[in-house]
Amino acid sequence: MSHTTDILIIGSGAAGLTAALNLADQFKVTVLAKGRLNEGSTAWAQGGIAAVLEDGDTFDSHIDDTMVAGAGLNDRATVEFVVEGAPRAIARLVELGVPFNMDGNTLHLTREGGHSHRRIVHVNDATGWAVQEALQHAAEIHPNITLVPDRVAIDLATGKHEERYSGSGHVWGVYAVNRSTGRVELFTARATLLATGGAGRTYLYSTAPRGATGDGIAMAWRAGARVANMEFMQFHPTCLYNLDVKNFLITEAVRGEGGHLLLPESGYRFMPDFDPREELAPRDIVARAIDHEIKRLGLDYVHLDISHKGADFVRDHFPTIHDKLLGLGIDMTVDPIPVVPAQHYTCGGIVVDRDGRTDLPGLYAAGECSESGLHGANRLASNSLLECFVIGESVARHITAHWDDLPPPPAIRAWDESRVEDSDEEVVIKQNWTEIRRFMWNYVGIVRTTKRLERAQHRIRMLTEEVGDYYGHFRVTPDLIELRNLLQTADLIVRCALARKESRGLHYTLDYPDLLPQAVDTVLFP
Repeated sequence: MSHTTDILIIGSGAAGLTAALNLADQFKVTVLAKGRLNEGSTAWAQGGIAAVLEDGDTFDSHIDDTMVAGAGLNDRATVEFVVEGAPRAIARLVELGVPFNMDGNTLHLTREGGHSHRRIVHVNDATGWAVQEALQHAAEIHPNITLVPDRVAIDLATGKHEERYSGSGHVWGVYAVNRSTGRVELFTARATLLATGGAGRTYLYSTAPRGATGDGIAMAWRAGARVANMEFMQFHPTCLYNLDVKNFLITEAVRGEGGHLLLPESGYRFMPDFDPREELAPRDIVARAIDHEIKRLGLDYVHLDISHKGADFVRDHFPTIHDKLLGLGIDMTVDPIPVVPAQHYTCGGIVVDRDGRTDLPGLYAAGECSESGLHGANRLASNSLLECFVIGESVARHITAHWDDLPPPPAIRAWDESRVEDSDEEVVIKQNWTEIRRFMWNYVGIVRTTKRLERAQHRIRMLTEEVGDYYGHFRVTPDLIELRNLLQTADLIVRCALARKESRGLHYTLDYPDLLPQAVDTVLFP
């Protein structure tokens, strides 16, 4: 079965829906979601959106904070472009009905680590969910937007898939599995946007949703696009430590509003020993400090305590987290919260410019799957949703302005399943999935060594042969697609990490602890 539209967007989060809404007044837009429309990372975002709105704050200050957090690897022109677009993005979200917290007649601003001012616009501690609801509602009622859930993208359809073979590398759409039928469908368009999110599930412990398996990054790489800076995987310092509840994030705003990190037994506040900014240091510094204390003392977790701020303050500022923890027997108004670091954000990805253009004609990318130059070696808190809105809109402007340069898709071959059969060994997929996530956590985590990275690379090579053989013989399933992409993404992460002979931002290696004098991107060429 094949479907044709003007513009195809793969991903139904902030970046994808922002682009869709900015395109739909002139074009027919189809948006594919991997599962339900609201299952992506956007809905999970607790903290907020960074924007210069406070008296005394400036664009230059936000730009400088972003560059400092990114360890100088950021593209300054991109940082300026995104930061200066932030107030307009917030205004558009207000128009869409996002119920941001107010302080009288002005937006309430909180502060997070790495920021020199209060500039985080938020909806309590569930900003992403509110943003997702507003964008999704606007998309659902727009007559030119078709939302298609439960489609798992396999590979981009390019010139080599044309009925009359072409080596152009032009992207014409995507092949995707329909979860309901198990059959592969073809979606074609004049322009395709990857807004597929990050690759957090490459790691054993992650705050990312179940579907964050690096799909867009892996597909773009296989199609011939460059990928960069995949070694910079951000670990959020404070994920709830609970053996029954996985991947519940304790927002950075808890530290931004005065929370302290303490050793469990003694109650000693250890962050002043690591950085003068204490708990408000950038995430990479805080995560490494926690990791250091956990390993030094043989701990399972450390404590995050904000009980000294008063019960009413805590409940008013963090209602979602407060209620969740109460259900687990933790009252954060009087008790400390046990926390550990967990993989949180993919700072590298598909190389794009400020218009979201990739190396491949007809293909754009935005959001966490992309490498625009905004984040550098470490993402500044709450710049991620911001990037989705600003770059998502920029993609829409570029497509609109260059529509006549985008040819209609030619005839594309249907997916061929004539030489494969259904698998009777699903246990192979589960075993390999678990193995990848575990060795990535142990060998390619917060602190790295060359020996650990080489061990991970050796396992990746063995698994690549095994998974490739499996993929070639059996009918594709969502689990098999995700496994293939996880493995591809793991390989890109390790290759980038081995190539960087220094410690910069999120990449910290004991073999090269110093910072090189010049900041250079790690760019991989297919």
